[in-house]
Amino acid sequence: MVAKAEIHVHIEGTAEPALVRRYAQRHDIDLSGVFGPDGEYSWSDFREFIACYDRSSTVFRTEEALFDLAHDYASRSAAAGVRYLEVFISPDHAASAGLSYRSYVDGLDTGFAAAEAEHGIITRMIVVGVRHLGADAVERAAHLAAGDPHYRVTGFGMAGDERSGHPADFVKAFAIAQEAGLGLTVHAGELAGADSVRAALDALPVTRIGHGVRAIEDPALVRRLAEEAITLEVCPGSNIALGLYPDRQAHPLADLMRAGIPVTLNSDDPPFFGTSIEHEYAKTADSLGADTETLSNFTANALSAAFVEPALAKSLLAEIKAKPGSLNF
Repeated sequence: MVAKAEIHVHIEGTAEPALVRRYAQRHDIDLSGVFGPDGEYSWSDFREFIACYDRSSTVFRTEEALFDLAHDYASRSAAAGVRYLEVFISPDHAASAGLSYRSYVDGLDTGFAAAEAEHGIITRMIVVGVRHLGADAVERAAHLAAGDPHYRVTGFGMAGDERSGHPADFVKAFAIAQEAGLGLTVHAGELAGADSVRAALDALPVTRIGHGVRAIEDPALVRRLAEEAITLEVCPGSNIALGLYPDRQAHPLADLMRAGIPVTLNSDDPPFFGTSIEHEYAKTADSLGADTETLSNFTANALSAAFVEPALAKSLLAEIKAKPGSLNF
């Protein structure tokens, strides 16, 4: 099994429908319209996806639910060969479920800690502000991450609708997080075009871009990403599900790789998009004709860009180089 690392996945977006339904029933939460006749999440465009995601996330309102959410995804990831995992967590979604930031982090931490003890998978969390809620909301998220540190929270970013506002509107939030020593990333270049990636790089001190695939539309930007070694957190299944590209053959992953940009493979919101991290590696191998060494490079890129202690990243990278097909854990 090829060793894997994932650095772009939203924790509420990992919840399988059965888990969401279980806690909806327990708390008597009406989720009419969230699921289709087949029992899977039901949405037809990005606006509906966001609404579906927001509604389903409200069921995770107790420590038990958060434990199950974190433990389930980390355990499934470990079974798929993932050694290192970073998940996005959203204080705004926690608040919508009636949780304080600390209760949210602590609840998730218990699940991740249990999975680590059972399976050896190492997990860190990245606090994200929700872009379409505005600059004040993103700043509040940054203040929470910076003001109430937790060893497992090592990064800060911004998710939500990329078409809302301009990266310059969020400079203060990223400055707060940078001052606290958190790693920085931002979603750009998926729903919005290449200009959104350039604007993010110009305004924000990020080392990674979430998605970033539409940078391919601007050759000068592609060169800049390669020269500055900006890591792209690419999520092909998400891009295809949202209609950016018709299939994997049309996806620009291979072109981005050939340009010398550090590219990683990720699942984003797996059950919403009908994918998984295992599926992403397998489908990429099929579509690119990639061998084990190429697939292991995705993992190595993720570990090199990870918001984790340098010594740990170095150790994991050494294992990858020694035995590309697997990590011992």
